[in-house]
Amino acid sequence: MSTISMYRTEVLAFSSNGLRPRQKFQRISPSPTIKMDCKSTETVKKEELSIQLQTPSIPQLENSRPSNLRFDRLQPSDQELVQHKRLEFGKFVAREARLDEEFWTAAWLRAESHWEDRPGERYVDSFKRKFAEQEFNAIKRRYEGQHGQTYTCVVTAKKEERNVKRTVLKSVVGTLDFSIRHLFHGESFPGEREKHLFCSINRTHMNKYVYVSNLCVAKSARRQGIARNMLYFVIESARSSGVELIYVHVHRNNGPALELYQKIGFEMVEMASSQLLKQDMYLLCLKT
Repeated sequence: MSTISMYRTEVLAFSSNGLRPRQKFQRISPSPTIKMDCKSTETVKKEELSIQLQTPSIPQLENSRPSNLRFDRLQPSDQELVQHKRLEFGKFVAREARLDEEFWTAAWLRAESHWEDRPGERYVDSFKRKFAEQEFNAIKRRYEGQHGQTYTCVVTAKKEERNVKRTVLKSVVGTLDFSIRHLFHGESFPGEREKHLFCSINRTHMNKYVYVSNLCVAKSARRQGIARNMLYFVIESARSSGVELIYVHVHRNNGPALELYQKIGFEMVEMASSQLLKQDMYLLCLKT
């Protein structure tokens, strides 16, 4: 008996609007396997054909998480961070992330936040892991610098307590990014002009601004002022760097976020509203 297997490779693309990464998987389509049974006699050779369907396999995602991460690593002590800028409030402290384990935890919080409204979606755990891996690598790249931008990943961690040892994974409960950028020539707000290869950056002091993104807080730690105080940390950092304007994009349907930013003092950039209408986004600005 000889077997001829025929497989057709297809590409499945999972994507949606927003931040969800576009991921591709190979699937073995249900093409037939043809079995040929050849039975010979002295006078007759009879061939029988039978068709069997192959069962599609579940997509498998490679775990590209860096192997040098130590998930049992303890959070840095106050003495180790005494030279670094930080903002203490209640049981928490907001500061710049310093360790790879903190970058990974920040990336995982963002993955959890991005997928929290779709818990029953198929393969959601695999998607979250892939999202976190991509975000971890993106954080590392941003610290290498992009076109003169200064990037900072902020985390909020539980305060150090006497006789209590916590790992980084159990300590970090909030995160956001902010970067110091320059407007392009002819811009009065970020994104006013479409960026292309020939856009030049106006590197004057008056055209510097801070851009905030990726703000999220662990579900178990919400409604304790963490997001608000991380924004205060950004405001103080902007002032100390001599930057007067802070910008952030917010989805039009994200009422709690809009309320938070407006309470702190952010105002809508009316000139950008029509431009961002198709994206369902607002651009908010705070003058420090």
